[in-house]
Amino acid sequence: MSTQAEDVAAEEQVAEDDSPLADPEFREQLRELPPSAKLVAKVLEGEAPLSQGELAEESLLPDRTVRYALNRLADADLVDSRYSFHDARKQVYFLAA
Repeated sequence: MSTQAEDVAAEEQVAEDDSPLADPEFREQLRELPPSAKLVAKVLEGEAPLSQGELAEESLLPDRTVRYALNRLADADLVDSRYSFHDARKQVYFLAA
């Protein structure tokens, strides 16, 4: 019989395998980007979708740096966005699959 801790670890491993960050091609593209873009991608891996403001809060980066990181990620086709269901004035971001 497996313990609860083993079950949680197995679920986390499955979730990590489904993450775009587990894809070697995605990781190679990300490797060429600045550290701020890597941090934003890591935050999005765990808590997507997030708005620009939420990304700034979670990553502890300034809004301007988050905007730059999102632009670099978007240019590399590593992040996508859509309008928020909660507030149609805002866009939320998530990693491209």
